[in-house]
Amino acid sequence: MAQAEGTPPTFVVGQHESERKFRITNEISQLAHDNGYDMLTTPITTPHFQSRVLSLLSIHLSTVNQPVQDVTGTYFTSRNSAPLKIPSFTTADTNLRPEGTNSYVVAVSSRWIDMCSPDPLIADISRQVLLLELAYAAFCGVHHAIIPGPKLHHGSSHGYGLIYYARAIQEVLTTAPYIRINIWLPVVDNPELEADQMGDISPFARPEYLALSLPRQLPPSTVQTRWLSEPVRIFTLTSTSFVKNPKNFPVLSKAHQSYIFRAMRGVPPWIFLCDVGSIPGLEKIDGHAPTPAEAAQAPKKKEDLVPHLSYIRNLERKQPQWTRVESFTLGYQDYLQAPLQPLTVNLESVTYEVFETDPVKYEWYERAIAKALKDWGLEKKPTSSQDGRVVLAVVGAGRGPLVSRAIRASVEAGVDIELWALEKNQNAFVHLQRQNEAVWGGSVTLVHSDMRSWKGPVREIQAEDLAAETKPSKVHYPIDIIISELLGSFGDNELSPECLDGVEHLLNPVHGISIPTSYSSHITPISAPRLYADIQNQTKSNPAVPETPYVVMLHAFDYLSTTAPAISHLSSVASSAAASTSISTPSATPPPMKEVDTPIIQAAWSFSHPNPNIPEESRLSARPSNSHNTRQTRLTFPCTEGGTCHGLAGYFETVLYRDVELSTNPLTMDAKSKDMISWFPIYFPLKTDDRKVWYEWFVEVFMHQSGIGLRGGSQPKRIRVGMSDLHSSIQDGCLM
Repeated sequence: MAQAEGTPPTFVVGQHESERKFRITNEISQLAHDNGYDMLTTPITTPHFQSRVLSLLSIHLSTVNQPVQDVTGTYFTSRNSAPLKIPSFTTADTNLRPEGTNSYVVAVSSRWIDMCSPDPLIADISRQVLLLELAYAAFCGVHHAIIPGPKLHHGSSHGYGLIYYARAIQEVLTTAPYIRINIWLPVVDNPELEADQMGDISPFARPEYLALSLPRQLPPSTVQTRWLSEPVRIFTLTSTSFVKNPKNFPVLSKAHQSYIFRAMRGVPPWIFLCDVGSIPGLEKIDGHAPTPAEAAQAPKKKEDLVPHLSYIRNLERKQPQWTRVESFTLGYQDYLQAPLQPLTVNLESVTYEVFETDPVKYEWYERAIAKALKDWGLEKKPTSSQDGRVVLAVVGAGRGPLVSRAIRASVEAGVDIELWALEKNQNAFVHLQRQNEAVWGGSVTLVHSDMRSWKGPVREIQAEDLAAETKPSKVHYPIDIIISELLGSFGDNELSPECLDGVEHLLNPVHGISIPTSYSSHITPISAPRLYADIQNQTKSNPAVPETPYVVMLHAFDYLSTTAPAISHLSSVASSAAASTSISTPSATPPPMKEVDTPIIQAAWSFSHPNPNIPEESRLSARPSNSHNTRQTRLTFPCTEGGTCHGLAGYFETVLYRDVELSTNPLTMDAKSKDMISWFPIYFPLKTDDRKVWYEWFVEVFMHQSGIGLRGGSQPKRIRVGMSDLHSSIQDGCLM
């Protein structure tokens, strides 16, 4: 969903009636739109269908034994759970039919079914009803459906009920694969519901989307944040979610406003107003237009017939506008991307183009280059060129943005430069040649080569300098300043150290400067249910997926290690929100996020350039060793709140030159490089075997040796004389 910079998030507002008894026709749909609603819900079946099912159940139960339990409390599944086949719909069972308006309709499954029931007969009937409803909704062309969440009201039996519920959801996903299923759950502090239902509900299924019901009293902020880390597609608000202001107008509390505001900074969830009144004007369509006498007695004062909707629309207008960064990253949120392989893959022009749109990165590079040149001039360092110009080399020039910035920095610093641009991508090199002709006026020396095999700048030796014919006519000389943009999302993950090692021997040995001069990698544990579900789905076709680090614009996730038990990564956008006003007016602006505690993000390792630790033999070798770039770390993260660790989030910080720095670390990015978009965080997924049961075994053979035992007694001493391998059935283990 794309949003233009400078526009606020768009709200999609729907209307839901629990007891809607009429069919959603084109006329009713248009009436809802005229009143300001974008979508409507519809029940899939009618009360007639419920009555028919209950009647069938009553007849069935009269012919079988009543459910009984054994001594362990387990229900028998033979005589008391004989299957009851629910027949398909009749015309009296549903008002839903194939219509063009169904793309604006969300189907709602029956609330009276209970797939978590400990009675296997009730659970099976509920499953059949759900499958019939969703299959028919799919036939009618409905794109979205809401299914009530599991009913956890059966005491110790709830764990089994969740598995039955999840199995039914899995069948629905198979039966109606083109319907987006939303599981309807309350935003409550229920650890069992969160851990089982939201995290690892069962091995059979995971909800694709959630519809969250916001109660009048929201749970603690830590719980709110955990819910927002789930794939939330819909918010539902009832009349009890609102409070009345002094003018008797329904408004939301500041906590509710803040929660909605936070959610809207990503892909905005839809908002459904539930049972807040019927659609105004519906009585005319139903043929109940008022008589002239009734019309005359009606109050003349214009009254807001949809006050709850009016408030939500007003809230929509008061939302802060999308920033440039938010507009750019919206389509990438929680989307797994494999890191680039710039050494083995020639990047496409569009990839370079995306990087070049960054409003910060290249500006900061220009500042760093200008400062380095000014320092060179002020300190009167000797240069490597014969004419006194400072020799600059952009290694990995791409389409040339750093080349342009180096030229501008030279002008700003008032220091002349001799500029070289190196690029191995043959396609990008063509673009560089055109840029040199049309933009840089031929002032740049271009080299098509891998930086690791480049011998450095070269100049011809004039004839009078030649002492003998055997001497070469060309000579290589050092580089004063090497400029590169080889950093990956974790700093070193795109081989910046290895690449710069290969060109560092060309640097001026006394005064040489590398931009960047250093960079460090940082890491923290996170809970990311959406990413976990995505990786699990991809693992079916590619077992290597859980072993791959991914570049991700993290959005729906939770920091697990914080300085106090509350953190939201969305707090950074709060500063852009307008100040909150009192909820006593319907035009109240959503309050900004309150200040929250910060995550604990620790440094893992760092690299610096020039690197003094490169072995001399490695510098001279055709196949240099990379052992000096080996890094390892062991970090400990305190976690004050419970949560599921799905992976590690990685960031980096870099010093380009002196005080010019870039950072993707949430703790420092605003201070060092606010609004930079060139790099997304890296995500290291985790996988476990806690859903698989397997056996491991091995056999040891001992012989007894007479004599003094281990503790000085007369017990014979055991000596192991043989042992089998450790056998494991993990590959064929049973999934729980």
